[in-house]
Amino acid sequence: MTTDTHRRLNGGCKTALGTGLLALALTAPTAGARSADPDLTIGWTAWDDAEVVSKLATLILGQGMGYDVELTLADISVQYRGVADGDLDAMLMSWQPLTHESYLERYGDRTVDLGPIYEGANLGLVVPDYIPESEVSEIGDLANPDVRDKLDGRIQGIEPNAGIMSLTNKAMTAYDLDYELLTGTGPKMTQQIGQATEDDSWFVATGWRPHWMFATYGLRYLDDPDNVYGDAESVHAVVRQGLEDDYPDAVAFLRRMQFSIDELESLMARARETSNRQAAYEWIEAHHDTIARWMGQAQ
Repeated sequence: MTTDTHRRLNGGCKTALGTGLLALALTAPTAGARSADPDLTIGWTAWDDAEVVSKLATLILGQGMGYDVELTLADISVQYRGVADGDLDAMLMSWQPLTHESYLERYGDRTVDLGPIYEGANLGLVVPDYIPESEVSEIGDLANPDVRDKLDGRIQGIEPNAGIMSLTNKAMTAYDLDYELLTGTGPKMTQQIGQATEDDSWFVATGWRPHWMFATYGLRYLDDPDNVYGDAESVHAVVRQGLEDDYPDAVAFLRRMQFSIDELESLMARARETSNRQAAYEWIEAHHDTIARWMGQAQ
C-alpha cells in the first residue's frame, strides 16, 4: 500500500481515545464491516510470541485507537520484502542483530527500525529443572555416557529447516555429541515435553525464549561455553518508510510497546489456556496504565 493511498483514504493521523474510554472501547465488539483497504497492514508469523504480540497490537490499534488493521500471515522473508516495498506497513518480529542479519543487510536501508518490543530473546538446549545440575549443567555434559543413556541419546527438535536445528547440528559437532536430533514441529516438541514432565523422565530439547513452555514447565537452558547458539537478541518492530508521516500516533504506539520476557511468556501461556483474544483482553484489563502510556495518554 503506497503512502499516497494512505493519505487519500484517511487524510492524516487518527486520534487516540482518552484513557477513560479505553476499557469500554477494548471490550466492545467491533462495529460494521471492515473496509476493503485497511489503514494498516501488519505482517505476522505463526510463532506463539509473534501471534500474541501482533494480535494484542492489532486490538489496541483497532478498538483502542480507531484504526482499521489487517493482519497478514507470511514468512519472515516475505514480511521484510513487503515492508521494504511498501506492501506491508509493519512487522513485529525482527530478530536482531544476528538471527535476521541477512534480511537487515538486504532491506535495512528501505525500512524503519522502531526499536525493541522485547529484549533477552535467546535459544539453546533445555532440560527440566528436576535433572540435577550436578549431572547436567552445560551442553558438554550430554556427552557423558551415563547422561546419554538416561536421555536415550535423543534431542527433541522441531522443523528440520528451522534455524535452531542447524545450530543444534553445529552444537552436536562442537561438543562431540553422539545423539539423534529428532525432527517434528513446535507443538509436537512441547507435547513431548509435557508428557515427559508428567512422568519426571529425562529429556533434552531445542528451546527458545520467549515461549509459553517456560511459564508452564520448570525448564532451564544448558550453558553453552562455545557460544554456538549466540548471545541474547532483541525483537524489534520494523515499519515501512513514510508510515510515521501518515500515522504518527500509530508509529509512536509501536515505539512505546514493550514487554519483559516474563510478561510475554505469561501472556502466551494464558493465550494457550484460553485464546489469544481472551488473553489480550485480560492483559489489557490488568495493565490499563501501561496501555495508556503506549497510546500516549497522560496519566
